[in-house]
Formats: sequence, structure tokens, C-alpha cells
Amino acid sequence: MALLEGKIAIVTGAGRGIGRGEAIELAAHGARVVVSDLGTDSGGQGSDDSPAAETASLIKAAGCEAIVNNANVSSWNDTEACVAQAIDTWGGLDIVVNNAGILRDSSIVKMTEDDFDSVIAVHLKGTFNMTHHACVYWQAESKAGRPRRAAIVNTVSSAGLQGNKRQANYGAAKGGIASLTMITALEGKRYGLRANAVAPGGATRLVTETFEGMETLEANEVGEEFSRLNPGNSAPVVAWLASDEASHVTGQVFRAVGDEIAHYRSWQLGSPVKAGKDPQRWDARRIGDAVATDIFGSSVAGLKMGS
Repeated sequence: MALLEGKIAIVTGAGRGIGRGEAIELAAHGARVVVSDLGTDSGGQGSDDSPAAETASLIKAAGCEAIVNNANVSSWNDTEACVAQAIDTWGGLDIVVNNAGILRDSSIVKMTEDDFDSVIAVHLKGTFNMTHHACVYWQAESKAGRPRRAAIVNTVSSAGLQGNKRQANYGAAKGGIASLTMITALEGKRYGLRANAVAPGGATRLVTETFEGMETLEANEVGEEFSRLNPGNSAPVVAWLASDEASHVTGQVFRAVGDEIAHYRSWQLGSPVKAGKDPQRWDARRIGDAVATDIFGSSVAGLKMGS
């Protein structure tokens, strides 16, 4: 059974890699898809209409419906126009998959202001821009008595949720998107919106470039890893989260790599350690021992030794 029959979706960053896999998967399950991609290089430079057009052609060749959009997701006006295009073409909007992104990896001390701002603009601001304009539409539809069973699926990364060297800009953006996802879920509930996020794994052009430089892997190992990291492998999770079958799931973050799905648990507070004296205020000189023994289950000396 097609999970998304009659649904209308926007997928950003859909010209290549993971975004293309998601757009094709959604279309295969019956969604009409706005294939949105500016077509920049991996660092966000230039533009090219052909990646989005190629994805749309693949969808149409399979007998499904797709249109092309070349929005710059960091642009407020472009994202507003993308949402309008879906509504004007097919009469509504039900799903937004925010996947567009770039990379400008560098250590913190070498990263330029432009490197940081550009990555934040595409990933975090771009996700917010599309989310805002879609939510304005969904809220208005709900107030008019035409609520839609809407869904947003955002793209995050282990770099933002677990950390990764040389990716302060990318990691900060992805961590911000995870928080944005949870807040969107809280606010959107009253007008029928669910919001979730997926940290996918896929052999995109960035991963491909990495493997090309790895002489230590045997040919069969590379083949196995590429099979596991096929950009389409995480797409079924996105399709399910976007469907009404997942109507009970919102505000969650999942990891999807190969044939594995895992659930990220958000920041959770451990048991508190109290000062235990009057006035109820910690003496800074006592905190080290308390944290070591009651939180880390060690001693200050042991922690300093790395035990």
C-alpha cells in the first residue's frame, strides 16, 4: 500500500544523494514532489538547474509526479515562493523534508566568519525558513476549518548530536536543527503538524570523495560500505515519518544508516547533587569532589588521571 497517496511534498537538497533518494522514495509511495535544489557545489558556490531537473525526470519516468524548484533555502523569499509553488500547482502542501546543506570543514582556529555564517545560513536558517512558511500555511488552513495532517522531517547529523572535529559550523547547525525540530513539534500540534528529524548516512558526493582517497580499503570492502551507505537506504524512514502511519510520532530524532534505525534520546537530567548546607548555595571549593564522586562515580584524582 502506498503510504503517501494524495500527499504533496517539498524535498530540499533533492538534486543529489540523500535528498534525491528521499524525493524518489516519497514519490514511489504516492506523493507529488517539489524537487528543490539550487545546485551549488559542496561548499555552496554557484548554481545549476540540472540536478533538480534530473531527479524530477527520474520520478516522472517511474510514472509519478514532480516539479522542479531552484530555491536558495537561505533566502526568506525563495522558500516562501517554493511553498507557494506547491500550493499553486497541486492545491496544497502536506510534507516538508528539509535536507539542503553544504560543508565547509575547518578547525575552529582556522574557520572564517564566512565559513561559519554560510553553513549556518543553509542548514539552520534554511530549515527554519521553509518550516516558517509551511507552518504559516498549515495554521491558516486549520483556522479555516481545513486542517491537514502535516509532517516535517528535518535532516540532522551525528556531528551535531555527538560532535565531530573540524565541523563546528556544521555540528552547531545540526544541533540547532534538532532543537528546532522539538520546538516545531510542540507548537505545531495544535494545527495538526508533526515534526521529526533523521540523522541519515549515505555515500553522497562528499563521502565518495573521502573513499577515493582511502588506499587501505580493499575493493570488496569499499563495495560493501557503499552498499550500506546507499543514499536511498535512509529514505524509507523519512517516508514513514512523513506518513499518517507515524501519526503518533513527533518531536523525535532517529539515526538511519544502512539497515539500522536507532532512536536518539534528547538531553536528560541526571539525579541532582545538593549542597546540603545553609545557606543553600554551593561553595565552589566543594564542587569538584561532589561532581567526581556523585556524578562521575570516581574521584578528582581519578578523573584527572583519566580513569
